[in-house]
Amino acid sequence: MIPPQPSTCTAGQSASGWPAWWLRRRWQAWLLLPLSGLFGALAALRRLAYRHGWRRAWRAPLPVIVVGNVTVGGTGKTPLVLAIAQHLSRSGWKPGIVSRGHGRKDMGPDPLQVEPDADPATTGDEPLLLRRFAACPVWVGRRRVAAAQALLRAHPEVDVLLSDDGLQHLALARDVELVVTDLRGPGNGWLLPAGPLREPWNRPRDATLGPVLRVTSPASLSLAAPGFVLHRKLGLVRQLATGERLSLDAFLLRHTGQALAAAAGIGHPEQFFGMLRMAGATLAITLALPDHHSFEVDPFRQLEAAALLITEKDALKCKSSFPSLDRLWAVELLLEVDPAFFPWLLARLPARPDHPHGFTPA
Repeated sequence: MIPPQPSTCTAGQSASGWPAWWLRRRWQAWLLLPLSGLFGALAALRRLAYRHGWRRAWRAPLPVIVVGNVTVGGTGKTPLVLAIAQHLSRSGWKPGIVSRGHGRKDMGPDPLQVEPDADPATTGDEPLLLRRFAACPVWVGRRRVAAAQALLRAHPEVDVLLSDDGLQHLALARDVELVVTDLRGPGNGWLLPAGPLREPWNRPRDATLGPVLRVTSPASLSLAAPGFVLHRKLGLVRQLATGERLSLDAFLLRHTGQALAAAAGIGHPEQFFGMLRMAGATLAITLALPDHHSFEVDPFRQLEAAALLITEKDALKCKSSFPSLDRLWAVELLLEVDPAFFPWLLARLPARPDHPHGFTPA
């Protein structure tokens, strides 16, 4: 297998990770606009089928919170799910999490419980990250309803369910819908394939969470739901071979004058690289890998750098046999959530039950 090479943006791409014509309405987008109309019509028909009962959604016997996005690619849903699960636990709730487990090698029909020592190739990288840091039950499955039912059968103590992604998975009824955005916003505002939207940008939702956009969206793309600001920042860095932890400032001081590299297999790698540069890192090389990259071989061994900074999500999949392991440092991603958000969310949940849900499948 040929290892990925340090990436550069071509004329058809941008640092956003999207085609350039998803950010501006260029001729390529106009050519694809009729297909976007067809995509939108089919999606609307599907929503209509659930709204009128032609297709039935399954309702869990406990509150369900769905965290998703309306654009293609990652916007930071998983860190928000983690923050919500941790806050609910501190507030006396017992959360459980379901996910499709994107990037799994075997997407079999049966739901799978995620254990802390699981292979990320089997569970998916984001569910494993949630299991380790949220310390609550996590199940994955191609069908989120089946995963939710399996979780509830195995964990009768769970009293609130979180779905990582799944905004478009209408078969699972939900009590709260949260849409996560990033600085790319709605792009050119058009549906796939002419634009990055999987659903209309101003679709109904309970709340929107994300950074303050640097540009004002057109009135047709305005959002009526409550908005809460998310700030993403970098925390400690961890050496993969030794487990040593340093502040980012201490790491940079130790490597003064040495060549540094950064790599990321996430939805928007340039966002990670930009945060490192803002923190004072001078990056000689950046390597943008596909989201949910498998790391079957060491993609860093040919990068000439004294140290390589990667995300915790990617660190889960790095093997102890990697030749580059002693140069790899995982960077912690911290999420600062608008202080008004958690009181708002808790107010939307019913009173916490005093007894297990006692779910049994029909």
